[in-house]
This record gives sequence, structure tokens and C-alpha cells, in this order.
Amino acid sequence: MKLSLKPHHLKRYKDIAMLFLKYGTSDLAKEFEHEDAGGEAEPPTAKCDQAAPNELADDLEKMGPTFVKFGQLLSSRADLLPAPYLKALARLQDKVKPFPHEQVEEIIASELGIRISKAFSNFEEKHLAAASLGQVHRAALRDGRPVVVKVQRPEIRKQIAEDFEVLEEIASFFDEHTDIGRRYRFGKILAEIKSSILQELDYQREASNLTTLANNLKEFPHILVPLPVLDYSSRSVLTMDYVSGIKITELSPIAQMDIKGDVLAEELFKAYLKQVLIDGFFHADPHPGNVFLTHDGRIALLDLGMTGRLNTNMQENLLRLLLAISEGNGDEAVKIVLRISETTDDFDEVEFTKKATEFVSEQRNQTLNRQDVGKALLAVARTAAQTGLYVPSELILLGKTLLQLDEIGKSLSPNFNPNASVRRNVGEIMTTRMRKGATPGHLFGSLMEMRDFVGGLPERVNKILDAVGNSELEVNVKTPDARHLLNGFEKIANRVTTGIILAALIVGAALMMRINSTFQIFGYPGIAMICFLIATSGSGWLIIGILWKDYKDKRKQKE
Repeated sequence: MKLSLKPHHLKRYKDIAMLFLKYGTSDLAKEFEHEDAGGEAEPPTAKCDQAAPNELADDLEKMGPTFVKFGQLLSSRADLLPAPYLKALARLQDKVKPFPHEQVEEIIASELGIRISKAFSNFEEKHLAAASLGQVHRAALRDGRPVVVKVQRPEIRKQIAEDFEVLEEIASFFDEHTDIGRRYRFGKILAEIKSSILQELDYQREASNLTTLANNLKEFPHILVPLPVLDYSSRSVLTMDYVSGIKITELSPIAQMDIKGDVLAEELFKAYLKQVLIDGFFHADPHPGNVFLTHDGRIALLDLGMTGRLNTNMQENLLRLLLAISEGNGDEAVKIVLRISETTDDFDEVEFTKKATEFVSEQRNQTLNRQDVGKALLAVARTAAQTGLYVPSELILLGKTLLQLDEIGKSLSPNFNPNASVRRNVGEIMTTRMRKGATPGHLFGSLMEMRDFVGGLPERVNKILDAVGNSELEVNVKTPDARHLLNGFEKIANRVTTGIILAALIVGAALMMRINSTFQIFGYPGIAMICFLIATSGSGWLIIGILWKDYKDKRKQKE
């Protein structure tokens, strides 16, 4: 099968082929060796040696905003790329070329139906930050309220749609014709990335996310979420409160002494545990550019374009998984991951269990400043991908989020221990979850289920009784290692029977001691003494046999 090259997509195909050649995967580029823009053979020229991770970030930046965003999202997929590449791609967060102010004015006028000069009392032409999908300008409303305005890049939706059309065709090719594609399922991963980008392109959705998160975290006095200005927001323009502060990672040692780092780190981590394990909705991109320390000593969470959502079942499993990792319980962590994941045909369960258990168990032996539940989660996810296990994207997203939180927590308090924070807060989280589940809606739902069960019970019982009466009832019971169990029961029965016989001999001997007899042993009735000696010998043999069997079983367990 050959890739169907569309003329207007040919340049993008070749750009991507160059990337695959340059970074060590030439299978895709071979598909281009037979054709160019004019249909004649012209193989691409690119060095096939392994390029440095920083070069990949540079190359993606040159290919435009879509691939910059693609690189940002890839930086969160520890199951796909090694650590040096994840670190290199993370720098793409906020270093993107801005677009002209004239286009900013046109987009705002088109989206809001009003000119900048009419909507704002002040609007700074110089951008505050430029990202892959849009850029941010500082402004002030007519009433003097300081705000920031995020404006989407012109024609970005069209460009992303075209770029993903190319990427989807390439991913489909890999999934159908390569082992690595079948293992990693590039098509499914690409669909998740595309969905994430499309959600970020909808600024009205982000405005709703800001409002929801601010309401969910209102109980945390040191956490700040800027609120949107809905009248000045649209699908491509987002106006929200201006937050004055500095990036967490830019705190100087002197500045760290002036803040309550332990309190802030603990409250931030607790707030994220609440988001993930109680609310089921969390800010999924707390990289340093999105987390500020305000001048009044609070932590501000910015940019709600990338969020995660979890259903109740996934929350329960992730809670158990976080606890298992924080306690260094590798066996339990592996069981949970296997339960929530999907296996492929070539899944190597033995290898996955061995490696994942080692990763998690290492947490127990780490020093406080090296324990990291997020890193352990991503290590497990990477091992799963390598052994043919497809873990849910929510687990990878959570691992990436916790890893970023760990960096922020260490910036606030060098001795912050996320594992200990999980253990400290799990009791309150469980109580809150139970209280959340005890709502009238859940209660009425349970009552309705009980009503349906009780109402249908007579009919089910009648069917069972009819089946019994007609000799149609069959019961299939699977007993693992049944022969072994039966042998054990036989040994127990034999020992009990032997003990009863020996006890009867002793009792019989004691009764016959009162009967005078010419046959005597040691001056006692002979038959009574024979019964007593047999009982004594048998009892000694039974006790020795039991002790010897226990000794052998203990030796086998040690071996």
C-alpha cells in the first residue's frame, strides 16, 4: 500500500518524511522516493543519524503552529518518547513567533462586533505572551478592571485541519503496516491529540472551564483561578482577569524565604487531588508557564485549554493506584493497571509485571526528596507500551500532571514529598467521596434498583424452581487444582481418625486396668498394658509425623 499523496499536501508529506529520516525512522520516507511534485522520482536527502532532542523542537517550530502544539502535547506522552525528548519539547510552551497587531484588531472586531478602542480603555499592542494557537495582550475594561485578552491565530483552524489530514493518513499507514504502529496505535493517539487541540481552539469552552475550576477550588484560600469576562469572549477571543505575579520556577532563593512554601505546596497538591479524585475535572497542564505566584502570596492556575475528565470508575481505580504507588506496593499497582488497560496480541505480561513492580517498589526505598509518584506513573505507562499493554490516556495525563506538580512543589519547598501528601490526604478524600455519593439522587437511584430487584425476585425464583422440578437445573463449579484439595482433605480425615482410635485405646486400657488377669505386664493386666503401649507408640508417631510435615512445608516456602 502506498500513501495517496494529494498535490496540495505534498510539501507537508515531505516535511514529515524528513523528520522520520532525520530521527531514525526511514520507513515512511521510502514511500516518497518514487514521486515529487511533478510525479518524477526524487528521493529526499536527509541525514539518517540520530539528531539531538533540541533539534526536534527546532524542526517542529519551523513547521508552524500546528506542529509546535503537536510537540507540546507529545512532551506529555512519556509512553512514546524518552526523557531527553520530553524535556526538549517542553520548551515549546511559550516561545512562538507572534502575529501582527493589525490582525489582532481584525479578529477582535470580527468576533466581538466592536472595535478595540470601544471595548477597552487600554489595549497594549505588544503581546504579553505568544503561544502556538494564540497570543495574549494586556488590556483594561472601560471600568478600569485589568484583564488579559487571548486572541486566536488567524486561519489556525484551517491549517490544523489540513495538517491533521496528512498526519492521520500517515498514522493509518503505520498502524496497518508496521509492528510499532500496531503496538502503539498511532491512529488512536493522534485522535486524542487532535481532540485536545480542537478543544483548546474553543475559547468559549475554556471560559466555562475557568468558571468551573474556580468554583471547585473556592475552598482553597491560597489558590487563584482568573475568571472570564463572558461579554468580551467568543470562540476565538477570550478575556479574563489579569493576574500579576511571576512564574513559580523563577523564584529566587531570597523570594522563597519570604513565602510559606510548605503551605503552598501542600495546598496545591491537595487541590489537585480533589480535582482528580473527587471532582473528576482537573487542570491538566500545570507547566511553569501556567502556574504563577501572585504578589499577595497565592498560586494562580492559568490556561484551562487542556483539561482532564474522569468518570467515577476511573477515579476509584486511580485512587487505589496512587495509594499503591505512594506505599511502594508494586503488586497491587500492577493489578490495577492491568484491570483498567487493554492488552494487545503480543502483550508480555511477565515482563510488564516484573518491570512495573520494580519501578513502583523503588519508591519505598527513595529518600524524601527523590520520591515522585508522577514519575513512577509515567514509568509504568512507558513499560506498558513497550510490552504491548495499552493504558488509558487518563493515566498518562495524570502522570504528566503530577510530574509537573512535583517540579512546582520542589520550587516552592525543596523538601516537599508528593507521596507523603497522598497518604496525608487520602482519608479526607475518601470521606468526601462517600459524602458525595450519599446525595438524594444516588440514594433514590439505589432505591429504584432495589425495587426492581425485589419486584423481579418472585419471577426469578419461580424459574429456578421450575428448572429444578423439570430436572433442567445445571450447576457448573470450577475448582482449581481439585485433586490437590481432595488429597489434603483425605490427609486431615486420616489424622483425625487415627487420633480417635488412639484415644479409644487409651480409654479402653484405663478401663481394663480394673479387671484382674493372670496375664500381666509389669504387674498390670496384660491386655490393658498392650492397648496402652500401642496408643502411646501411635500417638508419638502421629506427633512426629505432623512436626516433620510442618518442617518440610516451611523449607519449601523459604526456597
